[in-house]
Amino acid sequence: MTHTPGHPAHLPETGQVETVAPADAAELVEEIAADAADPTIATERLLIVLDIDGTILLEDESLSPGVLDAVRDAHSAGHEVMLATGRSWSGTSHIHRALDIAPEYVVCSNGAVIMKRIGATGPDAQYERFHTETFDPTTVLTLLKQHLPEARYMVELAGGARLYTEFLDDWNLQDAREVQFEELTNQAVSRVVVVSPGQTEHDFTKLVAEIGLNQVSYAIGWTAWLDIAPMGVDKGSALELVRGWRGIDPAHVLVIGDGRNDVGMFRWARENGGRAVAMAQGPQEVHDAAGESTSSVQDGGVAEVLRGL
Repeated sequence: MTHTPGHPAHLPETGQVETVAPADAAELVEEIAADAADPTIATERLLIVLDIDGTILLEDESLSPGVLDAVRDAHSAGHEVMLATGRSWSGTSHIHRALDIAPEYVVCSNGAVIMKRIGATGPDAQYERFHTETFDPTTVLTLLKQHLPEARYMVELAGGARLYTEFLDDWNLQDAREVQFEELTNQAVSRVVVVSPGQTEHDFTKLVAEIGLNQVSYAIGWTAWLDIAPMGVDKGSALELVRGWRGIDPAHVLVIGDGRNDVGMFRWARENGGRAVAMAQGPQEVHDAAGESTSSVQDGGVAEVLRGL
């Protein structure tokens, strides 16, 4: 039997069947497992994209059960694990250290910002703002202020600094400054965040439909939280840029998330032949967009998916 160059010598050729003794079969299984963790053996490498909040992190900011080992094993098998989040970079960088990963790119601010690693990999890897999308927030903010005068507003500027109108516990205010509402419209921004504690998800959905936010992209959070990005920008649009820069086959993509701001990357992955998986606790429209589901973040849903690769 001839041997195909690059094919592991201990495996039968494609289309061939070999019968071996049980002891030999056990040894073969061990060798296959070793191959999966050997970066020199050609296997189907995946780009694995993980949301943060509600996907790999619990509400108290601790890691979902089993996710650290699962990410480490996926990396050892040759897959690339990266993050795509609604968080700004300042709220994302420490998650890299917690997971012990340093991917080439990170998608932040719901796709409006893409960070790129500079220099060496490792827990202290450095990143720079590589790609930023911006828009003029004046019209959007003016409309929202008319309907939600008591809401709290934040904008993220092109350079990463943030301006906000009123303190909120849920906001990471590193590199942020409190300002009067009028100052929010003084320059282009990559993101607008609106929180109105007196509103429900239904209230926000109805309001958005009524005022016609058709010149921007937006996602409504679990609570009365509205996240606004430039038109056509979401996690999916950013990941398509990353996929192109990395030269990754679009079918070799796996994305996992739990919220409405993950719907864009779910659709992007599935339309290009990849996989999209929703966490169990996500709303129905998120599950519909994903097509696959896993356990909740509390029950280690991400680890469950990664162990099945």
